[in-house]
Amino acid sequence: MLASVSPLPVKVIKTLLSSYKIPDPLPWAQLAGPLAAAEDALARLDERLAKSPIRDGAISRTHFTDACASLWLDGELVHLDDLVLHDAGMDVRAPTHELTRAHAVLRARQRIAEAKPDWALSVAGLAGLRGRSEREEEKGNRKKSEGSFGGAAEGAEREEVGFEGPLGIIDTDPHLAAAFAAVDAANARAERRLADEARARPERDSLVYDPDWDEDGRLDDWRAVVDETRTLPPTLAAAIAADAWDAIEPLEHTPWLGRLLAASVLRDRGKTRWHLPCLHAGLKSISRERRRPGDAAARLAVQLEAMTAAAEAGRQDHDRWLMTRNLLARKLAGRRATSKLPALLDYVLTRPIVSAGMIAAELGITPRAAQNLVAELGLREATGRGRYRAWGIL
Repeated sequence: MLASVSPLPVKVIKTLLSSYKIPDPLPWAQLAGPLAAAEDALARLDERLAKSPIRDGAISRTHFTDACASLWLDGELVHLDDLVLHDAGMDVRAPTHELTRAHAVLRARQRIAEAKPDWALSVAGLAGLRGRSEREEEKGNRKKSEGSFGGAAEGAEREEVGFEGPLGIIDTDPHLAAAFAAVDAANARAERRLADEARARPERDSLVYDPDWDEDGRLDDWRAVVDETRTLPPTLAAAIAADAWDAIEPLEHTPWLGRLLAASVLRDRGKTRWHLPCLHAGLKSISRERRRPGDAAARLAVQLEAMTAAAEAGRQDHDRWLMTRNLLARKLAGRRATSKLPALLDYVLTRPIVSAGMIAAELGITPRAAQNLVAELGLREATGRGRYRAWGIL
């Protein structure tokens, strides 16, 4: 009876590996065209921003749009005006979880853009962006404690030789020696307090974090892939970095950080010296069907196309904002030297929208005076009435 029953095939599901292999050889026939277009578009935008009078304002505005685009790629909708008001601390409604995540992306972009080009990819930069600065402090405290042990041993040797203090301070100035002793005691108490806090820090909650998710190991694998791209063109290296991040998934709760780090690769390699590319916004312009193909060459081509789309959109937006700024600047002719209109124009260029409260806080005036300045400058009304009223430029 048992012999007549045919055995059922059993499929063994293997554990997914977090390693990523760069295609070898690279499919240059499929990548040559998108690579050349991305290199050209990024270079044109960066050169235009290098000598632009509105460079800082244009870059500040792109931070907001790219943060909203990062949530859009995850299927979440965050309004641009809500993000601007939330960043200014003037929310008109309770912030949602999506808005909080978008603000985290915004703060990370601003932090990367303000730092040195190689900061985001360094050990200290990755620790800061991951929120692991405490771990670095623990290592520093451990080194300091080791150094204090060495100092104690050296002091013991001095006592054996016959010295009572450095350069005979104890013999010559007892008040100064007492001050140094008080400082040493305070440092010792601080070190003990930090050590106690480090030991009392709770472990990660298993309901929120997967205990088998080795973030440090996955991040080392991703950094190894980035190091292998040193000899490749910057745009192709950034595309590989973004694709490897999606495959390895180093961080469990911050997948959006991968494209920010890929944009940092472009800054670190000297391709974009004046701006941080908006890879989320560029990928948003690509249709969902083409966004995640199965072929590795097609995935890299999509990443390069996203860079091209982001650079071209950034160049068009910059030209439009510059033209609007030149038109509004004509209304500043003949104004008094103490007029707030030039400062208002500069501030409007740094935000997609501005409210009366934001203008008042920035310029140090009343909300009523801010509305009068907006009327004089002729800004376009963006949304709402009353406390929801805001203005902006196209």
